[in-house]
Parts: sequence; C-alpha cells; structure tokens
Amino acid sequence: MRKKPYGCLTLPGLAAGLLTVLVVSLTGILRGGTLFSPGSLNAQAGTLLGGVTSHAEIGGRCSACHSFFWQSSRMADRCVTCHMDVASQLNDPTSLHGVQYQENSNLTCRICHPDHRGLSASLTDMSMVHINHETFGYSLNAHQQQVDGTPFACKTCHVAGYTAFDQIICFTCHQQINPDFMFSHQQAYGQDCLACHDGIDTYGSDFDHDTTAFQLVGKHNQLACVDCHPTARSIADLKATPQDCYSCHAGDDAHQGEFGAGCATCHTPDGWLPASFDHALTRFPLTGAHTQIECTQCHNTLTFAGLSLVCSSCHTDPAIHAGLFAGMTCDQCHSTSAWAPASFNLNHPAQCDDENCINHEEASCRDCHPDSLSTATCLKCHSSNNPDDDHGDDD
Repeated sequence: MRKKPYGCLTLPGLAAGLLTVLVVSLTGILRGGTLFSPGSLNAQAGTLLGGVTSHAEIGGRCSACHSFFWQSSRMADRCVTCHMDVASQLNDPTSLHGVQYQENSNLTCRICHPDHRGLSASLTDMSMVHINHETFGYSLNAHQQQVDGTPFACKTCHVAGYTAFDQIICFTCHQQINPDFMFSHQQAYGQDCLACHDGIDTYGSDFDHDTTAFQLVGKHNQLACVDCHPTARSIADLKATPQDCYSCHAGDDAHQGEFGAGCATCHTPDGWLPASFDHALTRFPLTGAHTQIECTQCHNTLTFAGLSLVCSSCHTDPAIHAGLFAGMTCDQCHSTSAWAPASFNLNHPAQCDDENCINHEEASCRDCHPDSLSTATCLKCHSSNNPDDDHGDDD
C-alpha cells in the first residue's frame, strides 16, 4: 500500500520554508525594516530630539518606536523617550497633554499623532479623538457655526497648529459681525480676549451684574461696562474695581470734599437730585424754622463741614437791639421756632419783693437797661436807684 505524502512536512519542505524565513528576515534586516513599513515617515523638521530632527531620519530603525512583542515597554514609552517635554506635561493637569491624559488615561500617542502617511503628511490628526474643549477653559458651545453658516473645524481657529492660538482670529471673525463694536471694545479692553471670555459669555454681554455685591440700579443700569471698568484687562481687574461711590464720582463732587466720600448719605443711584440729608446726624440738628430753609441759605459758599454753630454767624444783630445784648447768644432769648415771642431765659435777680411793688414782668428790658445789660437803672419809674427809698414814680 502506497503511503500518503506529508506535503510541506517533508524534509525538503521544511528546508524550503526555513530558507524562505531566513531570506525574508535577512532582507528586512539589510534593508532597515522597510520590507514591513506601511509607508515613509514624516519629514517635518523640528528641534533636535533623540539625535534627529524628524521622524524620517529614523526610517529603517523600527525599534526606535516599536517594541518587540516580548518586551514590556509600549510605543508610547518610546515616544516620550525623545519627547521629554510631553512626558512632563502628562503630570501637569493644566497643560495640553496633561488635560487629555486626565480626561482619558487610555489615550495613546498614535491616536492623535499617526505616522507612516508620507513625508509631508500632518503629524497631528484629531479626527479620531473627542476633545473636551471646556477642559482648556474655553467652551465651544457658542462656536458651532461660522458667520457663513459653515461648522467650525479645529483649524478654523488653530491655523498655526493645535498648541497655538493667535487671538487676532477672534477679532477678525467677530469684526465681520459687528465691526464698530469690536473696534471700540478692543480700544477699551485690549486684544487679550481670553483674559475675560470663556466661550459662554460668563463675563460677556449676558453677564448678570446682580449676582455680584454691586447690583446695578437706577442710572447705573444705563451705563456701559467701560464706564465703570475703564482700565480692566482681565477678570481679576474687573473684580478689583472699587465699589464705593467716591472712587468713580470724585470728579463730580460739587461739595469739593466738604461732605467726605459718603455720597450715599444724601444721594441715591436714581440721580444726584433730589438729595436728602439727615441734619440730625450733625452737631446742628435742624429744628423749628431752620427745617424750612434751603441748604444754600446757610451753606452759601458750598462749605458744609466746619461751619460755626453760633447764631450770630448767620444772624446779624438787628438795629432794635442797638448793641444792648452784646456778648449774649441769641438762644438766651429766642428759639428756633421764630424770633418772636422772645423771652429772657436767665434767672433775673429780683429787685423788689414788696407786695406794693410794680409788676416788673410788664417792663421792657430797655426800661431798666437803657444802655446795656451790664448796667441798670430804676429812674425811669422810680425817683431813686436806692431800693430802700419809697417806691413809686416822681408823682
């Protein structure tokens, strides 16, 4: 009975197979591994890393990037051997690569940076990975479509690469929407758009000022942002804007600082006028007829603090006094209700206690004091200034 052939499992077959493997392996080694290459490496030149300036210079040295199946290292480990700056970013959650690694630790370098696609092909392709742009502090929620209606692509804004962004692109794009506003906005706040804007207008046109400690009411609600924040160039500058009235309104102070910096004591955000001032808070509360007069009648020189509280500083001695009350203060006889009736409030010494004595209360001051209050005479009614004499007139 004839035996069945073993095919390649014969001595000649095994020898031929072994020879083929040796030839292929030798060819691959002699040709630098190009026998198994899926394409040429990128020739984009950069800084010197690992002894080369581009991936193309390591063509044929597969082991520079690829590890053998029995080795524990991965391709990503080989990448950071040369790209040490990326290795340090992976530990920095604020960096480009660090943010992505924190979002997805399963990401590998080749997902975003494929190679073997030709000498001039891009080394960065983000189409295979979802980038959460908000992790970089800028949301794309408001940037879904361009002015012409076409969707935004990464390269729309990142024209010089994904790691760089020229903010002139913001101005160029938004100028197409509202050129006048963009010109004035740039003049007021400069060109660092990202210092205030985050893509969702947290501090933009939709900002609600009522969420802050300084709510906009009255005429403040009609102001433009730059009116109160003229030198702001960042969020920190906006938050550091003084909230006291005088910081903004010192130049509007018609009182020339006489009332201090507490504008809200008299004024409200509805307007400078009408103004109200509680004079009871001062050393001179307004009572009686004083409550009916205008401020300028006492403060006729726009001087408010430090005015004299003495009556005679406003009220000159009338002719009827004829100097009789020199040295006295008005409130010894008068009240703030009115000049008349007036009463002399001092404890007047009694000059007569006899029941036949005339009623001195009916006498006028000048009956006994024709010249001044410092001297007195009884002669207008009596024959003598001696209180021991008989009382009565000369009759």
